[in-house]
Amino acid sequence: MPVSLDTVDAESLLLAALIVAAALLYSSVGHGGASGYLAAMALFGVAPAVMKPTALALNVLVSLIATVRFYRAGAFSWNLFLPLILASVPMAYLGGILTLPAEYYRPLVGVVLIYAAWRFFVTAGNADYALVQPSRPVLLGSGAALGLLSGLTGVGGGIFLSPLLLYLRWAPLKTISGTSAAFILANSLAGLAGVMSKGASLPPALPLWAAAAVVGGVVGAEYGSRRLGNAMIQKLLAVVLVIAGLKMVLT
Repeated sequence: MPVSLDTVDAESLLLAALIVAAALLYSSVGHGGASGYLAAMALFGVAPAVMKPTALALNVLVSLIATVRFYRAGAFSWNLFLPLILASVPMAYLGGILTLPAEYYRPLVGVVLIYAAWRFFVTAGNADYALVQPSRPVLLGSGAALGLLSGLTGVGGGIFLSPLLLYLRWAPLKTISGTSAAFILANSLAGLAGVMSKGASLPPALPLWAAAAVVGGVVGAEYGSRRLGNAMIQKLLAVVLVIAGLKMVLT
């Protein structure tokens, strides 16, 4: 039965509990959790027109919390963040406006994410690695592509950025989490602006779901930024990518 967006019923509360769990898991690796929120809302029959702006709004809250926590822990890189975000924000806004057939790109992206999750899990014991310095044009091109994909899919882009940074070894793992959180925050704001410019509306149940996301985000970001080791963060990232990948393949 679809969730009632006009009253706080048992299904709305159960969905809020799932949002807490998703926010806790995703924020521990510097992500906002949009793919998890989308999967949870789809499970409860929330209208598709409501899902994208709601997921982006929750993403803004959780990624803001994660950004602050990881930044305070010294896990952040301005050298990576600035060129990535300068190229990604306008493309995320454009992606929020566009609507493309999901049957072409979502399954492919989902398979890539699941493969990346498998690679991260099996290599978690080697989470410390030699760093590679990326060039500015490569960073700008990567930011533009990730921003467009972020806006099109209704997520903040971290599920794509983190695997890229880790695979290319552009930063230490915790720095990847902190930089991804800020990247997600900026792209979620841009994507939400694009969606809202088309007349989308946010659901009455949003305050309840937002409170749930904040609770999970605070707990997850605290543990991820200060208490979890690199190997555990990499394994948690693998779990996040599996969830995101399955969501894209199956919906």
